[in-house]
Formats: sequence, C-alpha cells, structure tokens
Amino acid sequence: MSEGQFDEQRQAMRSLFDRAVSAVSAETVMPASLPRSDGGRVAFVAIGKAAAAMMRVAIDRAGPPDAGLVVTRHGHLLHHQFPAVVEVIEAGHPVPDSQSVRAAERALQLADQLGAADRLVLLLSGGGSALAAAPVAGVTLADKQAVTRALLRSGATIGEINTLRKRLSRIKGGRLAIAAGPARTTTYIISDVPGDDPAFVASGPTVADAGGLAEARAIVSGYGIDVPPSVAAALADPANETPSPDALGLAGCQTEIVANARDALAAACELAEQEGFAVTNLGDRLQAEARHLGASHAALARRLAADSSRRAIISGGETTVTVVNPHGRGGRNLEYLLGMAIALGGDRRISALACDTDGIDGTEDAAGAMILPDTLSRAAALGLDPLDHLARNDAYAFFAALGDLVVTGPTLTNVNDFRVILVEPAAGKPS
Repeated sequence: MSEGQFDEQRQAMRSLFDRAVSAVSAETVMPASLPRSDGGRVAFVAIGKAAAAMMRVAIDRAGPPDAGLVVTRHGHLLHHQFPAVVEVIEAGHPVPDSQSVRAAERALQLADQLGAADRLVLLLSGGGSALAAAPVAGVTLADKQAVTRALLRSGATIGEINTLRKRLSRIKGGRLAIAAGPARTTTYIISDVPGDDPAFVASGPTVADAGGLAEARAIVSGYGIDVPPSVAAALADPANETPSPDALGLAGCQTEIVANARDALAAACELAEQEGFAVTNLGDRLQAEARHLGASHAALARRLAADSSRRAIISGGETTVTVVNPHGRGGRNLEYLLGMAIALGGDRRISALACDTDGIDGTEDAAGAMILPDTLSRAAALGLDPLDHLARNDAYAFFAALGDLVVTGPTLTNVNDFRVILVEPAAGKPS
C-alpha cells in the first residue's frame, strides 16, 4: 500500500461507497409498517443476501410473524437472532448447494400451508436465485450446479441467467405465489438488477414472467453452453413454462421495490457534491464486459480531466466477466479496475473504486478494490504484470499484493455494483 501519498483519495472514495451502502440498508428503506392479515396467519419469508437484516427490521416494525423463514448466504447472518417461529437456513451462492434445495422446499411448504385469510410477506433481495433452488422434475442439483457454473463463466447477463433458471425451477417465475394459493402475497424488494424488473430479482418467486422456453434455449445456444441431457429435456418440456400473469394467486400479488441502485448512487452523488466535486452520474444500468467498461471509463475520465474541476464520475449496474481460467481469482469489479488501470497507464490525475454493495465481489472475501495514480508503478516494483493477471482472470491476487482490496464483510444489502472515479487535475499531468 502506498504510504499516505493518496490517502485523501482513498478516504474520499471509501466515504462515498459507505454512504451509498447506508442509503440502501434495510433499516433505511423498509416500510414503517407492514401488512397484517384480517384475522388469519401471517408468514414472513426473507430470501437473499439482505434477508437477515430485512427480517429483523420487519419483526421490529410489525412484530413476530406466525411463521417465518430466513434464507441467506453462508456467513451473512452476522449477529442477527430471531424468534423460534422463524427458521434460518444458510445456503450456497453463487452456486446452489443442498441447503439451497432445503430452503426452497421449506419456502414452498410454508406457502402451501396458507389459506384465503392468510398473508405471505416476501422480503426479497439479490442472490435469491442460488440461495433457494428447487429443480424441476428430472433435473438434479448437480445438473443445476453445472449449468450455473457454465452461465457464470459465459459472460451472460443476470437477466439471461435468470431467464434460464426460471425454466428449471419449481419456486421461481411466480411459482412461490402459486403455492400460496388464495393467500394474499406482498413482496418487498431490494433490487440488484439493472432496470429493476421485479421478475428478475432472485428470479421473481412471486412475479409473473414474460419470457419463455424458446428464449431460454436461445441463451444456451447463443453462449455455446453444453447443458446436461436432463436440462435440455426440461427446456423442451412445455410443463416448465412459467405461470401466466392471470394464473391463480398472481393477479392479486402486490410488489414494491423499496431500494435500488439509483438510491445508492443518488446518496453518493449528494455527498460528492457536498465535498466539492462536480458530479457525473452515468446511471445504474451499465452492462458490459468488465475490463472493456473499465477501459472505456478511463478514456471518459481523461476527457473530463481537461478542465480544472474536481470531478466524481459515479455509476452502477452489473458488468460481466468471460472466464477463460477457472482457477483465477477475482470478480467483475476487480476486472473492471484492472482494465481501467491498464488503460490509464499511470495517469496522475485519476483514482477509482469499484465494489459490490453486498460486500462480496464474485466469490472472494473483498467487496472490490481501488486504483490510485501509483498503482502501476507499485505493481512494477513488486514484479506484477497487470496484463498477465487480467488475461488469467486473476485480478484478486494483483490487488491483494498491493494492499488495495476493499474488505467490508457482508453488508446485508445488495443493489449491485458501485463505482466512483475521482479526477483531480491539480494532482499532476498524465505520465
């Protein structure tokens, strides 16, 4: 780590990230009151990386449910404890595990026990697609794991991945609401998908889907994914089409997005302006290959550095990574930063941070990292070749060696990626 030379940039970028995360925490965004039943039972089901925090706030504000279930990623419970009526399951992410299957089955069982006077309150956040997995008939957990790994390596977008997942699931694409039958269903969502379509957050367990099996098959073909025979058969079986919007239970479902990436970006932009930066907000829907977007943003930062303003370029969304080395370590934010650092070539005016708001970039223990004007020179002094690390999908080792990883632990929220580029024209000229 550089010795204090760029501490101001480090602190400024971390403060902006922390403000963004705080703005979309469950404590900040959950409704002051939650719906109750008219004399019947109420079940709270929380699924996703923010599940523990959402359930805790829901109980604090509405009292304990008659039955409850929390499904979250291993290690994302932290200090939260719940009444005995709330079952807790920690499951696998981004690849489902046996606990993911158990979690989905318990959610379906709980929903199936509800009657017309009852209510299901679903607290949903990103990560739920892997955390609750109920394979359709003929498809095994191993099959779903193989398809998930292939999709994650392919460079497919989250929307494309979830389009395929829905056709292989008994809980996604509105099927949890179908299981709840005549009970009223209300879903509160912390959205992690660009565009905030509720059908794609955790693959929409209570939301109708507009896609179809043909679209799913086209994704498999387009990315050249070699699926197991059981999956190919499932994608050809009309029984695996998702329920239509007028299906039993779906028409009366209420859905509310309580937080999204725009909220996080707005909070960071406000703080950046207070700190004297001219802000450029690129929005929350950016989707591209991570390293290519990093290079593109490097060019943008250099153009904006032509004037004398201190600038903060802020953006969100979800990039993709095409994995060529399955043994590499890293995530999309780290690849974005490494692609940017290479493109900047040591520009003395520009620093950047890119982190996942859930605290986990990919499968590693870091939320993301920072690049600073001296990133490449420090790397050279350590014998690190950024081009080699990028080619091997091994950005984690690069930033770990520099001491520039951002490690937060689980944040218990998730609105996808947060990126900020600081441009300080007075810091010097391009090298």
